[in-house]
Amino acid sequence: MSGNTALNALTAQMAQEGIRCLLVLSGEDHWCREQAQRFRESLPGDWLWVSSAASEGTSPALQTLLGREFRHAVFDASQGFDAAAFAALSGTLRAGSWLVLMTPPWDVWQKCPDSDSLRWSDCSSPIPTPHFVHHLRRIIAADPQTLHWQQHLPLRLPAFPERCPWQAATGEPLPEQSAILQQLLQMPTGIVALTAARGRGKSALAGQLISRFNGTAIVTAPAKAATDVLAQFAGDKFRFMAPDALLDSDTQADWLVVDEAAAIPAPLLHRLVARFPRTLLTTTVQGYEGTGRGFLLKFCARFPHLLRLELRQPVRWAQGCPLEKWVSDALVFDDDNFATTPQGDIVISPFEQVLWQTQPAVPLAVYRLLSGAHYRTSPLDLRRMMDAPGQHFLHAACGSEIAGALWLVDEGGLSAELSQAVWAGFRRPRGNLVAQSLAAHGGDPLAATLIGRRVSRIAVHPGRQREGIGQRLISRALVANCDYLSVSFGFTPELWRFWQRCGFILVRIGNHKEASSGCYTAMAMRPLSDAGKRLAEREHYRLRRDADILSQWNGEDIPVQSLKASTLNDDDWLALAGFAFAHRPLLTSLGCLSRLLHHTQQTLPALHGRLHDKLSDAQLCAILSVAGRKALLALQREEAAQALLMLDAERAQRLRDRILQE
Repeated sequence: MSGNTALNALTAQMAQEGIRCLLVLSGEDHWCREQAQRFRESLPGDWLWVSSAASEGTSPALQTLLGREFRHAVFDASQGFDAAAFAALSGTLRAGSWLVLMTPPWDVWQKCPDSDSLRWSDCSSPIPTPHFVHHLRRIIAADPQTLHWQQHLPLRLPAFPERCPWQAATGEPLPEQSAILQQLLQMPTGIVALTAARGRGKSALAGQLISRFNGTAIVTAPAKAATDVLAQFAGDKFRFMAPDALLDSDTQADWLVVDEAAAIPAPLLHRLVARFPRTLLTTTVQGYEGTGRGFLLKFCARFPHLLRLELRQPVRWAQGCPLEKWVSDALVFDDDNFATTPQGDIVISPFEQVLWQTQPAVPLAVYRLLSGAHYRTSPLDLRRMMDAPGQHFLHAACGSEIAGALWLVDEGGLSAELSQAVWAGFRRPRGNLVAQSLAAHGGDPLAATLIGRRVSRIAVHPGRQREGIGQRLISRALVANCDYLSVSFGFTPELWRFWQRCGFILVRIGNHKEASSGCYTAMAMRPLSDAGKRLAEREHYRLRRDADILSQWNGEDIPVQSLKASTLNDDDWLALAGFAFAHRPLLTSLGCLSRLLHHTQQTLPALHGRLHDKLSDAQLCAILSVAGRKALLALQREEAAQALLMLDAERAQRLRDRILQE
C-alpha cells in the first residue's frame, strides 16, 4: 500500500471512529511546507493554515475560530508557538481531521528563538524556549497515536487500535445532556453552575433549556459573538443583554443564563445572580481561555445551595480522541480538581526552571495547583513559567504531592535615567509591573532602581488552607540580594488581611476597577533592605496623605490611617511638576492636584471640573469647547503649571528644568 493510500485509509478510519489526530512535520521550513502541501492535495478538506509568524494570508484571529468547524488544518510553528491559537485551532476540527504541526528541525528546535516569547517574556527580542520544546518533544515521542515525520527519515504510519464506530450528533440532546436538561426544566429556583471541557455541548444545552422552558430567559456573556451556538439552539426565544446593560436596566426573567461566567468579574456576577429566581452559569474548566476551577472554588463557594453539574461526554468527537488528549497533555489542561487532599508534614523547598527537563512531575504538579486555584490561568502562563527569564518558584510538598506553591518574578534594577523617565511618564519599558508602578505612580523617581521580587502567583490546596502554609512560603522567599518583595492584587479585605499577616505594607490603591477582577488594584511591599524599607515607608506615607481623596474618588475604604493632609509638601511639588511639565497621568496625581485646587485662587476649570465635579472628559470637552481628550489633558497640564508658577515661580521653574534635563 502506498503512503498516500495508507494515509487515506487511516483518515477514513478516523472519521468512522470520530477521532482527530496530530501529524508533526519536523524539518527545514521549505521541506515542511512541501509535505504539508502534499497532504492538502491528497486529502480533501478546508486545510485552514495558521501561522504564529502571520505570514500566511489565511491565518485568522483567534477569536474568529471560536464556534466554527473545519476539516484538517496546518499549524506553522516554525517561527514560534502560539499555544492559545494552537489549542483554539484543535478545537475547531471535525472528527476525521488531521492537525499538521510544522516545527523546526527536531535536533535544533530547542535552540531556535520563538517569536511568541515577545508576548510573555518581557524581552525585547525573541528568545529560545528550551524547556517548553523539551516538554513538547517528550510528549510527541511518548504518544503512539501521533504521527511524527522528520526530514531525511521515512514516514511511518502506525496501525491505530480499532475503536467502536461513532455516531455524529444529530442536534437532539445526548443522554447526558438530556438528564441535565430535565433537571433544569424542573428546578423551582436556585443557581446552577454547569462546567465542561470544550466540545461537550454546554452552550447547546443552555440554548435547549431556553427553547423548551415555558417562560422567559435572558442571556448574558462577556461577548455576544461567543453566544452564536447558544442562540442557534434557543431559536426565537434568544434574548441577549450585555452584563453592564442588564444591571442598569430593570429587566426581569424566569432564567438568567450566563455563558462563560468565569470571564465576568465576580462582584458584577454577584449582583446579576441576585436579580433572578433561576441562574445557569456555564464555564469552561479547561482550555486556552483559562480555567474555571478557580471560579468554582472562589465564586460558587459563596452560595452554599448552588447546584454543580458537569458535562463529560464529547459531542463533536469521540471519547478518548487522540488530538484532544495530546493538546491537554501538551498545554497541561488537566488542572488540579482538588478531589483529594495531600496528607502529612509540609516541606518547603525552591526549584528553578531546569526542573522541567530533569524532574518534570514537580513543576507540572505546581502548575496544576496554580491553574486550579486561579480564575484565568492560560497557556501564556505556562510558557512564562517554563522559559521567561527571572522566574523563581517554591513548593510546599507532602511527600510526592503538592500542597502549596509560590511563583516569584525578578523586577527593578533599572538605571537611574530610565527610572526617572518612567516616573516622568516618558518611558514604559516591558515588564517590571510593580517596580514601574512604584516609579510611575509613586513619589520617588528612583524607585525602579531598587531590586525586587514580585509575587506572581501563590496558592495553597483548599484542604490545607488556614494552616499558615502561605505565610511559610513567603517567609522562605525572603532573599538577601533583594530590596523588597512586592505583590499586586485585586483588593478585598480578606486578601489584604493575608498580605498583612505576611508582613507587607500597603503602598498603592488604584483609582479604577480592573475588568478582570472587578476590584481596585492594590500594591504592597515587604521590605528586605534599608533602601526597601525607606521606599515602602515613603509610599505608605504618601498613600495615607491621599487616603481621604482616593476614598471620595472611588468609594473604597482605604485600609490605612488617614493623615487628612491639606498642605503641599516637597513630594507634592515634585509630583505636580511631573504632571504639569512632563507626562505623569492625571489620576496618578489625584491627591496632590486636589490639594493644589485648595491652595490656588485661580479657577482652573479643566482641573476643577474633572477632580471636584467629577465630570467626564466628554462633558468637559463640550463645556470648555476643547477638541478631544488629548487637548483637554494639555489644558489641564497648562492649568497646573500656571497654578504652580503663581504659588512660587522660582520653585516651579527649578523643578521644571530639573525634570526636563533628566
